[in-house]
Amino acid sequence: MHPLLLESGTSLAAKIKRGDTTSEAVVRAHIDRLREVNPVINAVVRARVREAIAEARAADARLAAEGPDALPPFHGVPCTIKESFQLTGMPQTSGLVSRRHNRATSDAVTVRRLREAGAIPIGVTNVSELLMWVESSNRVYGRSNNPYDPSRIVGGSSGGEGASIGAAIAPFGLGADVGGSIRGPAFFNGVFGHKASSGLVPNTGQYPIAEGDALGYLSTGPITRRAEDLWPLLTILAGPDGEDAVCRPIALGDPASVDIGALRVLNVPDNGWIEVQRDLRDAQTRVARALSERGARVEERRYAALARSLHYWGAGLSAAGGTPFGVLMGEGRRVPVLPELAKWLVRRSVHTLPALGLAALERVPELLPDRTRELLLELDALRAHLTEELAGDAVMLYPTYSRPAPRHYAPLLRPFDFVYTGIVNVLGFPSTQVPLGLNAKGVPLGCQVIAAHGKDHLTIAVAMELERAFGGWVPPRPRRGRFGIRRTRIPGAP
Repeated sequence: MHPLLLESGTSLAAKIKRGDTTSEAVVRAHIDRLREVNPVINAVVRARVREAIAEARAADARLAAEGPDALPPFHGVPCTIKESFQLTGMPQTSGLVSRRHNRATSDAVTVRRLREAGAIPIGVTNVSELLMWVESSNRVYGRSNNPYDPSRIVGGSSGGEGASIGAAIAPFGLGADVGGSIRGPAFFNGVFGHKASSGLVPNTGQYPIAEGDALGYLSTGPITRRAEDLWPLLTILAGPDGEDAVCRPIALGDPASVDIGALRVLNVPDNGWIEVQRDLRDAQTRVARALSERGARVEERRYAALARSLHYWGAGLSAAGGTPFGVLMGEGRRVPVLPELAKWLVRRSVHTLPALGLAALERVPELLPDRTRELLLELDALRAHLTEELAGDAVMLYPTYSRPAPRHYAPLLRPFDFVYTGIVNVLGFPSTQVPLGLNAKGVPLGCQVIAAHGKDHLTIAVAMELERAFGGWVPPRPRRGRFGIRRTRIPGAP
């Protein structure tokens, strides 16, 4: 693997500014990697090769004209963007066949902020249909495959983004998370992902966009191969934009000020409902031990209310209202689920089975309004209790998923395992997914680090410490016949 593919965006920007390399060389190295691995993993669904190289040359010319001091923090560094964000000239279908001809005419606010910070998008990445499933597969672009084992999932809905970063196609990228769509893909693909505190980062320019109170559950944030990029990217993305009704100024701390030895660490091994596979439990135990060895006070905890995480997540989204998922599928007209299921059985439906299933099930909470109100009161009580538990400099270790990346289609048999991440969205807390090496099968391990609202700096500081302790991202090793070396044409490339 080219040495430039192993570094953080921060390190690459520094090398470009010092003149150790050029933006064009960095961008070309990542595009070469894209051409090498994308035919197997299908992470990037539309590339912008000519545009990215032209922007890299412009970045090099700007450096020569202005010098390094005037340049933005990620000057000349490539990135990828989740396809559900507006990126000028690129598709924004969100995996929906009826939107296959849609092209963005402007940048989403967070995409614009990244570009103003010097980042150069080299492509957009695959998603699940309308962003609501743990496997990134749709009728527009097909299925994405895990760079560590293509027979396994990449997660969803930012699955193509997670695979892009895990496969070293880009040093960082942009994702969004309403039930684990940043942290799940980051976990399955062995990289870092941060779900910000509710209201910290605007979500403007995504499709579909959450509505009402659910906008507070949706979180835009970075996925990175190195932990040192998390904080600078988060500070670039954060802050009101005047359009997102939930986004507001939030005073943040500084990860550099965090004393790991002074932390309280609540180690929560599971939610009391969905069992966590042993290799993940053991990895989280090693994390707790490592933090204890650095002076942190580690306490093992269990919270009975977490067993109802699925109910709380569903009640929160249902009570928020907004356009029903089935109506979004039909572009304004509710999709008739039973006829579409019949068409799916004979491979004639333009929709995926998980999307049809969600369209059928989403109306259940509407039939039980009293129960929904009870669940929301319980959720408020859980939020208050955990906020008290996480007072001061405290973080919580918690599984990201029940098992390492499963085989394709396996999540259909265990559709609720995402609740390990989903509960954090309706709580509004920040959470950082941290990679913890590979298991015996060569599949990534990891866990979440969670803190109280507004304490994103704590979770990122712990993520940086754990990268030092456990090594962080492990570059995937090519497997015979899986990662070819020929130059293969990719969508959008000349």
